[in-house]
Amino acid sequence: MQETKNISHYRKALHDKIMETAMKLFATKGIKAVRMDAIAGELNISKRTLYEIYDNKETLLYEGVKRYKVYQEQELQRLLCDCQNVMDIMLKIYYVKVDEFKRTCPQFYSDLQKFPRVVELLQADREVQYLRAMQFMQRGVKEGYFRRDIDLELVAKLFEAVVQFVVSNKVYKDYSIEQIFRNILFVSLRGICTRKGIDVLDAFPEP
Repeated sequence: MQETKNISHYRKALHDKIMETAMKLFATKGIKAVRMDAIAGELNISKRTLYEIYDNKETLLYEGVKRYKVYQEQELQRLLCDCQNVMDIMLKIYYVKVDEFKRTCPQFYSDLQKFPRVVELLQADREVQYLRAMQFMQRGVKEGYFRRDIDLELVAKLFEAVVQFVVSNKVYKDYSIEQIFRNILFVSLRGICTRKGIDVLDAFPEP
């Protein structure tokens, strides 16, 4: 019985280690550039062992992205508890996102679109993020940071469209991540802010 428990513990630890290692390689080199045997070699395990746990790259990627989404949700809930208002939350998320993109190879985001299960997962997540954006903006209106004379639903859709344009047209090849995010957030967000919200944006330091 003890031996069985030890084997189960080892398999769970290896499962997590493979996912962690693979996602780091995908992020730094791009998904297509990383072969399954390279992941096995990085961990000093056989390809057979790797395929016993993850039968293909898409399954491995899917599980990695899914776990990261859970981590993101946990971090967001922490921010919601720590921040005093919607502007604090959005600006801290901005810095987190800039740091995340700086540490990730742009090809990673292009490669994601080539895996159907992952695309489906991301699409479902976009719908959740859209609803959350609506909630944030509604909160911003109540707190006096966002104008009341705007169509929040339309603004949320426009923000989403801009992000999709950046990814699909690989705008990150011509501009730095800081430039892209600062213009999407600070320039676009400024247009829906009240004087109170603009003062907060103007007081925020460069990343």
